[in-house]
Amino acid sequence: MKIFNTLTRKKEEFKPLEEGKVRMYSCGPTVYNYFHIGNARPFIMFDLLRRYLEYRGYEVRFVQNFTDIDDKVIKKANEEGTTYDKIADKYIAEYFIDAKGLGIKEATVHPKATENIDEIIDIVKTLEDKGLAYAAEGDVYFRTKSFKDYGKLSHQPLEDLEAGARIDVREHKENPMDFALWKAAKPGEPSWESPWGQGRPGWHIECSAMARRYLGETIDIHSGGVDLCFPHHENEIAQSEGANGKPFANYWMHNAFLNVDNQKMSKSLGNFFTVRDAAAVYGYEAIRFFMISAHYRTPVNYSRESLEQAKASLARINASLANLAFLSDKGAEGEMTEKESASAAAFDGFKQRFCDAMDDDLNSADAVSVIFELVKEANTVSAEKDVTKAYCKAALEMLTELCGVLGIGQTESEEDSLDKEIDELIAQRQAARKAKNFAEADRIRDDLKARGIILEDTPQGVKWSRA
Repeated sequence: MKIFNTLTRKKEEFKPLEEGKVRMYSCGPTVYNYFHIGNARPFIMFDLLRRYLEYRGYEVRFVQNFTDIDDKVIKKANEEGTTYDKIADKYIAEYFIDAKGLGIKEATVHPKATENIDEIIDIVKTLEDKGLAYAAEGDVYFRTKSFKDYGKLSHQPLEDLEAGARIDVREHKENPMDFALWKAAKPGEPSWESPWGQGRPGWHIECSAMARRYLGETIDIHSGGVDLCFPHHENEIAQSEGANGKPFANYWMHNAFLNVDNQKMSKSLGNFFTVRDAAAVYGYEAIRFFMISAHYRTPVNYSRESLEQAKASLARINASLANLAFLSDKGAEGEMTEKESASAAAFDGFKQRFCDAMDDDLNSADAVSVIFELVKEANTVSAEKDVTKAYCKAALEMLTELCGVLGIGQTESEEDSLDKEIDELIAQRQAARKAKNFAEADRIRDDLKARGIILEDTPQGVKWSRA
């Protein structure tokens, strides 16, 4: 597998530190509100990377943090007249609801910043002892000029970065580019005891601390949105490598921006949408499918038309899965026909092309195209009058396997609990028809139609779908 490494700006062969195992860190949300549609892109795309690595046989230890102490969290708590930890706990719970809907697997570890204060203080103290950090009025800053490689991730010399930097009048920095590792406590804010007095961690340091604690001093992959490349990830490198004296991450992956109606998403423009809002209109799975239908390094445009298209495309895949599942049970007995055997023999070729696409820097766009070619092939052959169960089972297994890698085609929903009831009503309708009680049969059909359930009488039996 080849990965585009932001650090080197080229595709590189992926070689993990330990054979068969991957240590991966991905930046999680600041938990003061529902996460928005832009946040969803890195969460989905790097969940996809994890799924694919696992599919290829790697044991992945995946860490995604929660920033549960931050200016925004504190502000939200003050607005609602509650404590920062209650706000954080509330929106962590809401995160998991949306993440599950989007098909995002839970991380191996979901650490909170406040659970790692001792680890954070230890790194800050190490940096201070090495002369890479300094205390000023209860704050502690990283001395950027002391880290010779500063700017290597964003590929900008420190001199260029300094030119646009400014110092807040409340700060006591030696240099405009120095950044806070530890912040002195302000009246009424939550704080922790430290060698520099009461305070709380800066934003950047928490990821360095949690990556080291849960993954080690050097990790395989660090990922996040391109907006985090500078300064967040740049600062993580400086902190981690300064403290540990080792490379922090061997591969850096960043997804491109998501725009809304061809504009940058902004509350002031009125084009700011949470995932919860979007899912209420299009469904969670359609959002995931929209995201994975584009290469992660390609900017994407979120719009009503693009989501409607994603929803329709996904429905085509789900319809094929449902049809193959139905025919796997209702199709003809016996061995595959010559035509079916030839089609089934091509399934491994689809799988290989799918993997080739994913091996090429997680090219999910091309992988989705392979899925549609497989759907077309399976739909064409399964449309034969006497298609066999054997063929449909083979097609279903391959399509389910590849869709499973993408995290689509198997999302549970509240409607799934109604499947058994629908099947029972269809059986009652069939019994009524057999007894020539056509009025009852029509009543059941009309009742199901009113509930959005469409029945189709086929040579293999009654097939149903949701409108």
